[in-house]
Amino acid sequence: MDWPGQLSKMENKLIVIVGPTASGKSDLAVKIAKKIGGEVISADSRQIYAGMDIGSGKITKKEMMGIPHHLLGVANPRRQFSVARFKKLANEAIKKIRSENKVPILCGGTGLYIQSVVDGILIPEVKPNFLLRSKLSRKTTAQLYEMLKKMDPRRAGSIDKFNPRRLIRAIEIIKTTGDIVPELKKKPLPYPVLIIGIKISQARLAKLIKKRLLRRISGLIAEVKKLRASGLSYRRLESFGLEYRFAALYLQKKISRLQMIEMIQNDSNHYAKRQMTWFRRDSRINWVNDKKKTVLLTLKYLSR
Repeated sequence: MDWPGQLSKMENKLIVIVGPTASGKSDLAVKIAKKIGGEVISADSRQIYAGMDIGSGKITKKEMMGIPHHLLGVANPRRQFSVARFKKLANEAIKKIRSENKVPILCGGTGLYIQSVVDGILIPEVKPNFLLRSKLSRKTTAQLYEMLKKMDPRRAGSIDKFNPRRLIRAIEIIKTTGDIVPELKKKPLPYPVLIIGIKISQARLAKLIKKRLLRRISGLIAEVKKLRASGLSYRRLESFGLEYRFAALYLQKKISRLQMIEMIQNDSNHYAKRQMTWFRRDSRINWVNDKKKTVLLTLKYLSR
């Protein structure tokens, strides 16, 4: 199908697809890319790492259907990967895709990654303190959150309190600068962006999460064993949360297989709710639940 405008003014086009985990973002991104001549840029804080495929729900080569994908498995899971680094790589990918007269499609569920590109968030220039990070990593997520709450109540109120990496980074910034975490400065893109959100009921999403989990549980355990054998500590694996956290606990014999499945299911449901809370704050998102509306939105946007 030929889309009006698909070969013109690509320098001012960016499509973004957001939604909770297991909602079908990657599938929708591929379908749109095939219709308009696009390429997909992943915006997922775990899919960015090499070797973390099954647990992160990374799209397979077959599912890509020949559509080029960027920023999948490009980082070493042994090392921290920052939002600033993602922003730089994503902007480079957008530039490359446009140079080939294609439409960049940013797709993912990590809200801060999306916002770093669309709103041009300027990340505080604070170098990592590895000694401090090592000390903080010994604390539980709840303890880290309480620390941050005392140091900077405002930041504690907006952060994902279940994400140890974000909590440690916030504490690191405060301890390094001697001040609270500054309000994030923004430099939004100078052109309109089409942001599509996948609308799905909680009941339906919970079923999809469970179905996906049961389908890949054996592969997940094998993947975590492989990551462990490659040199990742259990503590590091647990820091990635969700599937990796509970699979690591299971392999340490701290929980049973049934407990692992139940915990992943419950945590994934809660994570999906947190994702939706984040995205619902953005009035620019066009929420869709059918292909026809998505096609119309995309056609209208590309024809501008």
